[in-house]
Amino acid sequence: MNFWNLLVMNPMINLLLWIYDLIANFGLSIVLFTVLVRMLTYPLTVQQMKGTSAMQELQKSKEWQEIQKKHKGDKQKIQQEQAKFMQEKGVNPLGSCLPTLIQFPIIIGLYQAIIRALATIPLQMVDLSGHIYPFINAAGFLPINNKFLWMDLSQPERLYIFGVGIPVLAILVVITTYMQSRMMTPPSQPGDQSAQMAQSMNTIMPLMMGWLALTFASGLSVYFVTSNLVSIAQYAAMGKLNWRNLIPTRKANASK
Repeated sequence: MNFWNLLVMNPMINLLLWIYDLIANFGLSIVLFTVLVRMLTYPLTVQQMKGTSAMQELQKSKEWQEIQKKHKGDKQKIQQEQAKFMQEKGVNPLGSCLPTLIQFPIIIGLYQAIIRALATIPLQMVDLSGHIYPFINAAGFLPINNKFLWMDLSQPERLYIFGVGIPVLAILVVITTYMQSRMMTPPSQPGDQSAQMAQSMNTIMPLMMGWLALTFASGLSVYFVTSNLVSIAQYAAMGKLNWRNLIPTRKANASK
């Protein structure tokens, strides 16, 4: 746990507090924090893009197709030969997954950092003080104002209209996660296992992120939405967005 605090949670808490000390708005502090994280992980985003492109080109190659034809019906042999072929070409099948995997400890650490930074009662304040670096003058701005727009950043978000609580952020998380996953999925050959896996992830990830946004502190949802939008913007700047993926039926109709 000390290792986790040292490398993940403490840096996040102090960065959030430092930004909050500058702008005095914790919601905007999370937004700026998210932008900084996306900038720091941008090289991994580029690596993911290159890994996905390399894998896609590999699957289009004549050698890849010949492996599938030669060992048709023997899935284990196909997987062995494909793994050998990828090793020869220097393509890491997990290379495109690394940035996604790195997001999970960031999400866990950020959630813990938000909850601790929003300490109000004396016991929570004592716990928070043990995570703050000496050069952060927290006494001048603690406790933090947890209000942002209509939200209490320490609680799950609901916008009450005529007494009905609408989870606006959870809906935005689902929409932006779906847009991100669909628009960043490169075109693939019909029947590819990777395409089937990508399609499953495009369904599972938005629902999973939406459930987290619905259940946990809304500060985490602010991170999700901002991260998705920044990620989409980064891919757009690189010219790598597949806009047609958002409406698959158009592609199907065009091919008829």
